[in-house]
Amino acid sequence: MTLENYMIPCLTKTLFGVECFGCGFQRSLALLIKGQFAEAFWMYPAVYPMLIFGFLVVISKFYPFKYQQQSIQIFGILSVVTIVTNFIIKQFIL
Repeated sequence: MTLENYMIPCLTKTLFGVECFGCGFQRSLALLIKGQFAEAFWMYPAVYPMLIFGFLVVISKFYPFKYQQQSIQIFGILSVVTIVTNFIIKQFIL
């Protein structure tokens, strides 16, 4: 059994045949767990800013730090911009 056997299928892709904004995230995380960092980025480029964003949110709940709000906002915005850019590239350029 591999990680791919436990992945949740994309409802949007299943029903409409179109990839959603999150398509590729699970596969990218699986590649990260396997240590394939470059492949994870090419699968879903927003994986790194999203992981940093999540890490900052969790850490800030337990250990407040200077500039926590600004850091969370920056990585949140960076994540959204990367997700939208990736979606546009997948849908209209590739």
